[in-house]
Formats: sequence, C-alpha cells, structure tokens
Amino acid sequence: MSEAPAEASVPGPLSAEERDELRRHGILLTSVQELYNWGRSHSVWPLNFGLACCAIEMIAASMARFDIARFGSEVFRPSPRQADLIIVSGTVTKKMAPHVVRLWNQMPEPKYCIAMGACAISGGPFKQGYNVLKGIDRFIPVDVYIPGCPPRPEALLHGLVQLQEKIRQQPLRGPDAPRHLRSDLPCDATVPELGAEDIEPPFSPEIWKPPTLVRPDKA
Repeated sequence: MSEAPAEASVPGPLSAEERDELRRHGILLTSVQELYNWGRSHSVWPLNFGLACCAIEMIAASMARFDIARFGSEVFRPSPRQADLIIVSGTVTKKMAPHVVRLWNQMPEPKYCIAMGACAISGGPFKQGYNVLKGIDRFIPVDVYIPGCPPRPEALLHGLVQLQEKIRQQPLRGPDAPRHLRSDLPCDATVPELGAEDIEPPFSPEIWKPPTLVRPDKA
C-alpha cells in the first residue's frame, strides 16, 4: 500500500528580517498599500505657521544643522491648501484658537496635526490663565504629541518620524483606515467663536470629551 502524499506547507508572511535579507539581494516584495503609505509618509509638507517660542525650535529644525529635508518635509508651504501637516508650535490663546481651527479646515485630506510643546498640549505654564486654551486637541484631532517647554529640534524630528511610522501602518480599508478614506468621519472641525466671557463652544464634543473622575466609595 502506498503512503498518502504529505500536505504541502503553506508559507506564512515574511518577517521584517526576511524582507531586509531579500532587499540585500536586490529582491523587493511589496504591496499597493505599502507603496501608497510609503509615498505619503515621505512627502509630508508642513504648514509655514508658528505661534510662540516653540516656533523658533521648529524653524531651527529646518536649518542645515538638523535638516528636516532628510525626512521629505523640507517644503514648508505658505498656504494651508498646499500643506498636509500643521505643527501647532506654541501657546494657543482663545483669541487665536478660531484661526488655528480655520487653517486646519482649509487643509486638504489627508492631513495631520502635531502638538509641539506643553502649551499646545495642555496650556503649559499658562494653564490656569483665563485667556489660554488648555490643549489644541479640544478642537483638532492630534496625531503626535511632543512634550517639552520648548522641545528641541531633535524632539520635533523624532515626532515627525513617529508620524511617518503611523502613516505607514494605516490600512486602506476597515475601521482603522485613515480619515480621508472613510465617509463616516468628518474632515472639518468646529470653528469656535470668542464670546464676551469665554470661547464658545469650549470644546468640540466630536473630538474631545472631559475625563470622567472615578472616585472610590467611602467606607
């Protein structure tokens, strides 16, 4: 009696080490999604826009010593309609917040936001001030937070690398797809208005919700 032929093993997906080894031999294995995200991640054009002292560090990152051009982001665009990255670098006052959100809405998709510095993240040393917004993420979806007061240009470059990695990992379909490929997510943010006493609304409920404090039960 002859033996039944053994089932052929189906090879699994290649690991990163195996892909690197094939690249050394001149063999490139890729997909449409990988090529699409690779092109997007290496052509992120920031908006030529700054708010306060963190903007000086952002400008320094574009100079020859740090050279943001190494990451494909040397093209700082003067118009939001030509940019796909807004770096909120500095203190966002409540008087300035509507203009920042308006710039964000004028940027075409796909677009991204980096909150640079403690002031842009949470208000920084001016958090208790009546005129400072306690974080730009109350109105704009932030992709990368860069802490510091102010963060150095190396920190901004590291944040840009993290943004590139996030773009490369985005699938083209499903619930984790980027915003511009989904019809159920809005592309524009709510533009607040400066009222007589405060900014209205104080935050965009579609983007940010106040944290819920869970207090332990008293014995």
